[in-house]
Amino acid sequence: MILELDCGNSFIKWRVLKAALGSLFSEGVVDSDLALLDSLKALNGLELRKCRVVSVRTAEETDALIAIIEREFGISVVCAKPAREMSGVKNGYEEYERLGLDRWLAMLGGFHLASGGACLVLDFGTAVTADFIAAGGEHLGGFICPGMPLMRNQLRTHTRKIRYGDLAAERALSSNAPGRTTVEAVERGCSLMLRGFVLTQLELARSYWREDFAVFITGGDAELVAAVAPEARVVPDLVFVGLAMACPFS
Repeated sequence: MILELDCGNSFIKWRVLKAALGSLFSEGVVDSDLALLDSLKALNGLELRKCRVVSVRTAEETDALIAIIEREFGISVVCAKPAREMSGVKNGYEEYERLGLDRWLAMLGGFHLASGGACLVLDFGTAVTADFIAAGGEHLGGFICPGMPLMRNQLRTHTRKIRYGDLAAERALSSNAPGRTTVEAVERGCSLMLRGFVLTQLELARSYWREDFAVFITGGDAELVAAVAPEARVVPDLVFVGLAMACPFS
């Protein structure tokens, strides 16, 4: 079995694949290294042989997690690294190693799923990112802005009268009508900002390629914006698609 880890700024997304078949054995999302261990140890029939990791955390945090995995399960861990070019995609950053690894792998995955055609990759996590990859594999660049968690927390932290819990936030997103309470106004306002971001990216992509491009949406808040781009393909595990390409096991 293969353990795959996507270590983001706020959460660790994990999944276990049956190596021989490549089929999913189990998956989950946790908020700490300890919670990850607890989730894995609770799986019946778990027989890990290999592990691959993508991390946007500090080198110290990433190394600590790798050490835990190697110690607890006695397996080797391969960590994705930045590259100037891979799988037909040319990194568009002036300093290629400074492009976030999660973005890089999502681009690899999107370009692969687009069969080498032009594509727009939108990732809605703690931060929101957009990346444009031309048909020849050239990364034209992208955008980064605060995601739903960051926008929400900034308003909660810096505005004294905005105080509400996660359950209230979830209920508020049942509609996009103008809010009649603070939680509705904040949550729906942030959601509309994300939707506007999507529309702007689509407009820019059309200026490059007209309608000849694919759109991929991924990340924890992908469903909040999916309706804005009905032509888009929602791929929750897009980063893992790229991770398997960057760290293949024979």
